[in-house]
Amino acid sequence: MKFKTINEDTKILEVGTGSGWFPILCKKNDIFCQGLEISPKLVEYAQNLGRIHGVEPNIKLGNIEETDIGTATYDIIIALSIFEHVEYWQMGVKKIFKALRPEGLFYFYSTNKFSLWSGEYHFPFYGWLPNRWRYRLRISRQGKDIMKLGIDFHQFTHLQLRRFFKRIGFSELFDQFDVIDPDNLIHPRHWKKFILEMIKRFKPIKHILLFFSPGTLFICKK
Repeated sequence: MKFKTINEDTKILEVGTGSGWFPILCKKNDIFCQGLEISPKLVEYAQNLGRIHGVEPNIKLGNIEETDIGTATYDIIIALSIFEHVEYWQMGVKKIFKALRPEGLFYFYSTNKFSLWSGEYHFPFYGWLPNRWRYRLRISRQGKDIMKLGIDFHQFTHLQLRRFFKRIGFSELFDQFDVIDPDNLIHPRHWKKFILEMIKRFKPIKHILLFFSPGTLFICKK
């Protein structure tokens, strides 16, 4: 809502719905949300969860690399902890840009290569490893099927993503510190507000914190 008004006319696409809680929540609040999920088991789970809550979520089976999501179709597209698992991620993001309406928003969250601990696998400096080393580590611990079921093909950096989002045409980019409003914190404290204001004011500090942050978050405006 800070970046775009959401009402009954808003059209949302969520890429990677997981358990389906977000499309279900949208349906219960009369907001259109189309879901796209690669796992048949998760689609089935989401449909059952929706019935428990008295709604039928709009979720179709498919992946972002191959599924046609249209042109200038959506006001908001969401992909949370998805693109690290998309092998041809640049192709997927380009399709999302094409599917957004003018001034539409892309809400992106994924891995950060230089996080000290990665949410993908509990191993120190996991994201720092070269891809082939990470793949070997995961296969040795979890078996060869991990390459088909859950491997993180990519560990991103903020600079890498910022450059790519700009190159394909997004007009404005907001990172996690741009998104946080010091005057509207969930648990407000004077010291928290002061620290956030200092981070926003001094760019070198901000870039250092983004470099080591647990993930990469962007809201991209077309």
